[in-house]
Parts: sequence; structure tokens; C-alpha cells
Amino acid sequence: MKFVDEVKIHVVAGDGGRGCLSFRREKFIPLGGPDGGDGGNGGEVRFRVDEGLGTLLDLRYQVHYKAERGGHGMGKNRHGRNGADREIRVPPGVLVYDDATGELLADLKEAGQTFVAARGGLGGRGNARFVTSTNRAPRHVQPGLPGEERWLRLELKLLADVGLVGLPNAGKSTLIAAVSAARPKIADYPFTTLVPNLGVVRYGSFKSFVMADIPGLIEGASEGHGLGTRFLRHVERTDLFLHLLDVSELLPDQALERFDMINQELARHNPQLLEKPQLVVLTKLDVSEVREQVPEVQALFAARGRRCFALSAVTGEGVKELVHVVGEQLEALRRPAETSSGTPPMP
Repeated sequence: MKFVDEVKIHVVAGDGGRGCLSFRREKFIPLGGPDGGDGGNGGEVRFRVDEGLGTLLDLRYQVHYKAERGGHGMGKNRHGRNGADREIRVPPGVLVYDDATGELLADLKEAGQTFVAARGGLGGRGNARFVTSTNRAPRHVQPGLPGEERWLRLELKLLADVGLVGLPNAGKSTLIAAVSAARPKIADYPFTTLVPNLGVVRYGSFKSFVMADIPGLIEGASEGHGLGTRFLRHVERTDLFLHLLDVSELLPDQALERFDMINQELARHNPQLLEKPQLVVLTKLDVSEVREQVPEVQALFAARGRRCFALSAVTGEGVKELVHVVGEQLEALRRPAETSSGTPPMP
């Protein structure tokens, strides 16, 4: 599978260079004194967010990353060269954990954001640094300090505004292909989608949002059944869920049962997921059996206070209306909350 969302790597920063033991020796200049320079600092290993990347595939085939060590000090008070840094590029949405302790070290979301994973060692001081009034010819130097070394676990959580959830073959891939330039694999068998797909959906005047097509969830997904545990993490960063239901072979009450089952799996994975707004979408409206059941199913969800839409991604019926509603919902979620201080606004 080309989509890689979890890797373990080993990072080693560069060691600092050692200080130099040297004395000035020039013709006709007796007792020239010490002139050993300091060692250079070791390079650091850091991560940088690159918007052009979508997975951690490049890090799967290389485990060890090492920065350059600092150069040693030299005579004539010459400083050793600082070691070159090692930069690792990662996609937005990467969590960096210390593999030994499990501690979360960084959450890399913004383009260009950096995080120093291993700091380089400081260079040692040369003997010119140890001259005192009582010790005019010191023979003491410092070795460079070692650079940091650690094992890291990187976990990718896709950054999207809208997440498509539902059972396999609910029409998620067909919908994202209809509203964006994403081209996921579409077929009439379960688990056609093996990896998450991202698509940019445009609406209104120069407005857009990012939609994520998550592989189908089944009962027990939070315990490892199907592809659940591998991809449930990718819905955690979305602001809104579109819960897709295929009612072509279901009774109205069974549609509610399927809806509740998926939500139970989301809650088992992370209870906070149920706090996110959800819109229910009945797919395959071009099928006559579905069209006949839509009014009754919508009434059942309305009784629960859920907004329920119906569409056909194949014919386009209801698609534009849903995209417009989703865009408005996201704008409402992002709108800054009004201050409740009670102070009247300035004229």
C-alpha cells in the first residue's frame, strides 16, 4: 500500500568537535602562547512540514537519520566548522512521539513549521580558552559533547475539513469523485477504498474546503475489524462529518441501526468524535427503492434532531445543495464567537 501513515525512525544529531591543543610558534617570537581553537557544534536533526507531501512513504525505506559532526578546532585560534543540519520533510498533520516514553513531542500542522528532534553537541574549547594569570601555557582542552540520539514514532493524521464516514459501499468514493478532482477506486464490492483520499471541494465565489474519504467502517472497527484501527485516527482532525447511508436494501428502522452502530465505533475510538457536528446523507437516490424510502427515513432522523439529505452522486441530484450547506456549516463553525462581556460596541 502506497499510503503510509505510521513509521518509526532513529535520529542522531552530530557530535561536537574537540578543542585543539596548540601553541604559537613563529620565528623571533619566544613564548608565543597557546592558540588552540574551539571545536564546531554538531548539526541538528529537524522536521519541516512540506505541503507537497501526503504520506510518510519516503520515511519507510530509510530508518536512520544522522546529522554531520562538528569539525575539530585548529591552531592559530581557528574554530572548527559547525556540522551540517539534517532536515526531514513530512506532510502536514504529523504527530512526533518519543518511542521509548510515548511522550508527544510535536504536532506539526502548519506549512513550513519546524521541530528540532535531536540537538547537536556543543564543540569543546581549545587550550587558548584556559589561559589564566597563573597558567600561561595550559595543556587542557575539552572534547566535544555528543549529539542527542533517540527513536521516534511518527503518526500521520490527515488534515481535512469534512470527513466521509459510513459502511463499505455507502457511496463515499463516488461522492468525493463527483465534487472534487479526487479519483479514488470505485467498484461494487466492499472495501474498494483501501487508503484515505483527499479532495478539494469548491463552492460559492472562490471558496473551498477539503474533504476526506475514509475507508468503510464496520462493526468492531475500533477493535481492529476491517480497516478501522488503521484509519479511524484520520477522522479526528475533521470539523464535520458526512455520515453516508445506503438504504437501498434496508428498512427505515435498519438505517437508524446502521447509523447508531457507526457512531458507537467512533465513540469507542474517541468519545470526543461524537461532539462533532454530523449531517446524514442518503445516497443512491437514482435507485427507485431509495427514493421511495427517503421521506420516511428523513422523518425518523428529524425526530432525533438530525439533518438528513438525499442525493445521487451519479446523476448529480442534490449534490450542489449538500455542498452549499456543508460550506455554510463550516463557515459557521469557523466564525469567531461573539464576546459575551456585555460591553456595547463602539460606534
